[in-house]
Amino acid sequence: MIIACRESAELVGETIAKKGLLMGLFRKFFNQARKPEGFLGKILIKGMNSGHAKTADWGMSQLQAAAPVRIIEIGCGGGRNAAELLKKYPAASVTAVDYSPLSVEQAAAYNKDAILKGRCVVQQGDVSSLDFDDGGFDLATAFETIYFWPGLGKCFTEVYRILKPGGCFMIVNESDGLDAVGKKFEKIVDGMKLYNAGEIEEALRGAGFTTVLTVHHLNKPWITILAEK
Repeated sequence: MIIACRESAELVGETIAKKGLLMGLFRKFFNQARKPEGFLGKILIKGMNSGHAKTADWGMSQLQAAAPVRIIEIGCGGGRNAAELLKKYPAASVTAVDYSPLSVEQAAAYNKDAILKGRCVVQQGDVSSLDFDDGGFDLATAFETIYFWPGLGKCFTEVYRILKPGGCFMIVNESDGLDAVGKKFEKIVDGMKLYNAGEIEEALRGAGFTTVLTVHHLNKPWITILAEK
């Protein structure tokens, strides 16, 4: 009896230890979302390209504006969305920017042909202090990234600055800031902050955007927000 209890206790202890290890790896993996690095970062970036594709494509389908000439993709990750923007707008060029050097490397590899053709530039950058002239872009996009921006007011003001008058800023989020799954990841991922549509709209208007439209997916917590300068 004592031996059986001891063996059971050891088994429970091993299970808890394994669960703890798995949870630690789970947290470590998803904490790469803010700034992917190393081996886990490479895996996450590849997963982002495929895992966020449906959300990104749905968001892009909401763009009804005239064809832009210069586009900036902020928080470009693995570069898949920059490539899709180039397909959607064949006459446009895309500047893809990311805070993570690894993301820049992966996005450049993904868009190698477009870079060689002079249609795409990929570079490291910080959204709170963008190294671009005022009014240089017709369209700015941010897919699944504002969760990690260091203050919406300051960052939205930077985006406003680099857009031309009449330019559009599109935000696409998989979470509307209210869904249970999003809230769970907010607790797991360091530095992640969910925003609801009202908070995003308020920050955009505070940055100077005059027309703000929010589109909610019919049966998912996805949102696309279009703001005009």
